[in-house]
Amino acid sequence: MTNGTKGLSRRDVLKGTGAAGIIATAGCVDLGGSGDSGPYQIGMVDSQTGSLSAFGERNQRGRELALSAVNDVGIGGRELSISVQDSQSQQQTGVSAAQQLVNQQEVPFLIGAVGSGVSLAIYQSVVQSTDVVQLSQNSTSPQLTDYPGLLRMSPTGRTQSTALADIITEDGGESVAITWINNDYGSGIKDAFVDAYDGEVVYNSSHDQGQSSYSNVVSQMANTDADSWLFITYQPEFTTMTQEAYSSGVNEQATWYGADSVQGSDVLANTPDGSLDGMKVVVPSAALDQENYQSFASEFESEYDRSPTAWAAYAYDCVVTAALTIQAADDFTGSALGDVVRDVTRPEGETVTSFEAASEILSDGGSATDVDYQGVSGPIDFDENGDPVAYLQVLTVQDHEYESTDFVTGE
Repeated sequence: MTNGTKGLSRRDVLKGTGAAGIIATAGCVDLGGSGDSGPYQIGMVDSQTGSLSAFGERNQRGRELALSAVNDVGIGGRELSISVQDSQSQQQTGVSAAQQLVNQQEVPFLIGAVGSGVSLAIYQSVVQSTDVVQLSQNSTSPQLTDYPGLLRMSPTGRTQSTALADIITEDGGESVAITWINNDYGSGIKDAFVDAYDGEVVYNSSHDQGQSSYSNVVSQMANTDADSWLFITYQPEFTTMTQEAYSSGVNEQATWYGADSVQGSDVLANTPDGSLDGMKVVVPSAALDQENYQSFASEFESEYDRSPTAWAAYAYDCVVTAALTIQAADDFTGSALGDVVRDVTRPEGETVTSFEAASEILSDGGSATDVDYQGVSGPIDFDENGDPVAYLQVLTVQDHEYESTDFVTGE
């Protein structure tokens, strides 16, 4: 590149990559990556709007930092661009977004999506019959394990469900009422929890996304007299449930627990003080003690004036993994990328903790198996099902704030 980003500050680059749609480096014209000087273009389906837009916002920040880190080094003298499409947190819209990227823009590598049902719908409807590599940034449903061709950076919810079952049992919970969102994410986490829990499940019912009221769900859970309530849903739906439980005076009837997608600052901001105190939520976590995560967190805080979440770290690692896969592959095709995407994070290679260090190995003649990229989210090590190593954090609401109270590691 002769007129890419020279003369621009890092912040200028990040601002330039933050827009929706095509994310590319200034001055590049060969968006397909078919020439020998233009950027390699990949695709990303994200939740820029809808129920999971809070995750999309976190992903955007992680994506921007990773794209800047990759393009500071380059991929064999070329840069990386990402075409981002909005799923609106819905399956059909997500499929349409993926069709735009795969069928029209012909990207060979697709990052996506947030919701498990969206990721699975994209894989089944768009990707499965092609050579395109799909790597989900945020999907946790155990059902994705049944599709080895669909990789994911965030850990399977099966470990999350087992952790929740263990925590409820350790807390003395003998009966549980479960409400779960009626999609692949909700049913997957719920089924895995029921399999792992030794107590009595006295209520087990789904609810639809985007309803204006869930008072019927709350009243039915209250009528069970269960000592534990488990919420497997999204932030907007859970916020409404909390408000209605508080207004009806039943929020202290049982100890509350939650899967990852009920947790967020918007939940705390939109629920009464004290209404969630004592609730425990199990969420995927980055390996916070790793030096490369701490460096990532420091850069993130400097750039965005806030601490990163695990979700931002997953998005960061998706971009870096894609870039390393492109550099290690024999050709910029889905078939060639698919041959090496697992290898660049495998423990057989030399442990590296940055794109720059991994890129040096590949530039010096190393192959994909010579590299073991340890992400800012932790060791990745995709298994035969496309699942990574799992790190989980237990958050407890205290004085209407989330406090980290434990860590769990699982396969």
